[in-house]
Amino acid sequence: MRSIDVAERRARLAVRHRLAAANRTDEVAEIVRSLVVLHATDPATVFLSVGARSNTATPAHVEQALYDDRTLLRLLAMRRTMFVAPIELVPVLQASCADALAHKQRRTYGKYLEQAGVIDGDVQQWLAEVEAETHDALLARGAATGIQLSKDVPRLRTQVDTAPDKAYSKPTNITTWVLVTLGCEGRIVRGRPNGSWSSSQYTWEPIESWLPHGVPSMPAEQARAELLRQWLHAFGPAPITDLKWWTGWGVGEVRKALTDLDVVEVDLDGTTGLLLADDVEPVATPEPWASLLPALDPSPMGWQSRDWYLGPHGPALFDTNGNIGPSIWWNGCIVGGWAQRKDGEIVYRLLEDVGADATAMIEAEVARTAEWFGDVRAIPRFRTPLQRELTA
Repeated sequence: MRSIDVAERRARLAVRHRLAAANRTDEVAEIVRSLVVLHATDPATVFLSVGARSNTATPAHVEQALYDDRTLLRLLAMRRTMFVAPIELVPVLQASCADALAHKQRRTYGKYLEQAGVIDGDVQQWLAEVEAETHDALLARGAATGIQLSKDVPRLRTQVDTAPDKAYSKPTNITTWVLVTLGCEGRIVRGRPNGSWSSSQYTWEPIESWLPHGVPSMPAEQARAELLRQWLHAFGPAPITDLKWWTGWGVGEVRKALTDLDVVEVDLDGTTGLLLADDVEPVATPEPWASLLPALDPSPMGWQSRDWYLGPHGPALFDTNGNIGPSIWWNGCIVGGWAQRKDGEIVYRLLEDVGADATAMIEAEVARTAEWFGDVRAIPRFRTPLQRELTA
């Protein structure tokens, strides 16, 4: 069994994730492919993750890839999390994750409708009809907000109270339920936001705007194997528990998908890890590098077992739900955190002594990040302990 130490894992991370200076690129879609997908729960993450891995790309280049060239698409997938994915990966994500998620969403919303007693007849049939009407209305409009669609489809304004016996009880209409389900089914897409690139107030567009014939279908087993193959290339080697965590699948599903891949076991300092059989050659250590990564960046969020790059800094940089805040990297490990203040200033704190040369490179990345933000003030979707301290 080949042994891969922490230094080599950090070298792989630097090269595969395009964090070392020599591996940066200004091709936005290529950056996303390098990481399989980008986290998009916080819209700013998508843009800042690209900025950290490019030389001259700007937010306008990311918007062009998303909304003009449409080489990227935003969707719910693994762990019911929002991601931005390369368009060619969408069928894989649809079959491996989103189809099951759509089924679960429809079942959950149908249960709420049944409990509320607001529908006469078959609830699932009623939901299917409303979904079809909503999709048709969006095809007619080309792009629309939920409010606009609820005017076109009156049944979207159906009110449901999901917690009638609770103090926080509040009836709500089903517009968002239907739109989320249609998105999970791959029938509609979150389009351009209303506002800056850090906004999460999206318009919706039919999938036909990106893929004229809809999302191509593929067997779920084939899709799961392909998703694991891409993850192992970008994030391997790693123990099977990391694959289970990242995908959100059961361990049985992960093991079954792995049987369709040619993988080998490697020793990760006493833990058994997996690697693609054609990817066992050592990766050369790149030149020293520094990077400022945003909250929920796919690199720190790619593994469940994080000690080899996080060290003791988890309590300062993660919130109680397991979300990482903005992090500072030096040669493959996290050494601090950063934040944007209300006036736009980028402030940071190193959590360990990295020396003068490293500090100078980090400060250069701080300046690059400030330039990327420009006049945009991104409101964090969650707060971590260090981020709170830096912006107090």
